[in-house]
Amino acid sequence: MTFSTQNCSVVVVFATKGRPEVLSKVVKRLQSQSHAPSEILISCCTMEDAGSAATLPRVRVLQAEMGLTRQRNAALQALPAGTDFVVFFDDDFVPHDQWIEKSLETFLERNDVAGLTGHVIADGITGEGISFEDAVKLVESAATPRQSRFEAPFSPYGCNMAFRMSAIDGLFFDERLVLYGWQEDRDFGAQVARFGKVGRIDSAIGVHMGVKSGRVSGRKFGYSQISNPVYLVRKGNMKKITALTHIGRNIASNLVKSPFPEAFVDRYGRLVGNIIGLKDVLRGRITPERVLKM
Repeated sequence: MTFSTQNCSVVVVFATKGRPEVLSKVVKRLQSQSHAPSEILISCCTMEDAGSAATLPRVRVLQAEMGLTRQRNAALQALPAGTDFVVFFDDDFVPHDQWIEKSLETFLERNDVAGLTGHVIADGITGEGISFEDAVKLVESAATPRQSRFEAPFSPYGCNMAFRMSAIDGLFFDERLVLYGWQEDRDFGAQVARFGKVGRIDSAIGVHMGVKSGRVSGRKFGYSQISNPVYLVRKGNMKKITALTHIGRNIASNLVKSPFPEAFVDRYGRLVGNIIGLKDVLRGRITPERVLKM
């Protein structure tokens, strides 16, 4: 059976801070999507954060309080009536030109799917980062499967995820996960999974550049690496074994690499944040928002 995506209203949301040049390049390229978004919402702290993207077609800029979860929630509250699907892209994510189309095909073919994430073919977050030009080359040279394979359950990856509006009506990102919002995607995905399946499709591909500017300090991020998973376990939105795996892997990585850290990662700062987070957990203090005072 063939499903038409023609009449689907899709809004793409960007929550951004301090990266106007990168954002503008990404939003400009988004204009070439095979299924054009009805609107592109840029949620930022200052108008300067939107850069030249603010002048592009179908773009609306709104100002919100700083923090990934707050900025995304502001966008959710500003969605136009009649929106069928909402897509969240990071400001340093370069999607394939068929990303939206492939996602819509999955939603229309499977009414049980409430949310999905695409396939990241290269992720600069794990290294020095990937330039916009190289990300475009990687995306354009990659082969896109004709048939989408849906893998579930699979937690959405915040740099590229889409949701059916009927499944997320009344849901919001947890604003206690402040600043960078570490694990906010997993928490939101767990909420959505109560109303339908959440998984990954291999046909909606893209590259996460992993731009290093605009990120929080090593100490703050290290604290979130401990506090946020424990907080989500208490909420019931993360399994204990998953949290322990995340925490153990992060502590080990920061400990081993602190003496000779990568130039682009504050390993010592992260390790200090890990230690502070562990002390708080042992004291029974689970406060993700403490990073605001660090």
